Amino acid sequence: QVQLVESGGGLVQPGGSLRLSCAASEMVFRIYRMGWYRQAPGKQRELVATINSAGATNYADSVKGRFTISRDNGKKTVYLQMNNLKPEDTAVYYCNAVFPDFGRVVYEYWGQGTQVTVSS
Repeated sequence: QVQLVESGGGLVQPGGSLRLSCAASEMVFRIYRMGWYRQAPGKQRELVATINSAGATNYADSVKGRFTISRDNGKKTVYLQMNNLKPEDTAVYYCNAVFPDFGRVVYEYWGQGTQVTVSS
């Protein structure tokens, strides 16, 4: 059974940094498009960043220049480096895996989420 397990969330002050990790199991990780989404209280889940099987990345405008998504296929792990964090980045962050990279989704998986709180 496919599992996505996030880690690295926590409480950080504005301007600080965090790195989220998402470890995948029971899947051919390298062929999936991996992504991070977030959901703040009272809001809809939104895209943060994605990285496809070729390593091409895509970011929400609100995080461009501050967040970096990367992947290590050997470790079956996707990362989200978050710098210059702002209070509006506070949310539960979810890891997402989609196959194939484009077109009709055949397989899609979600992690359980990790809380990120940005507050002084």
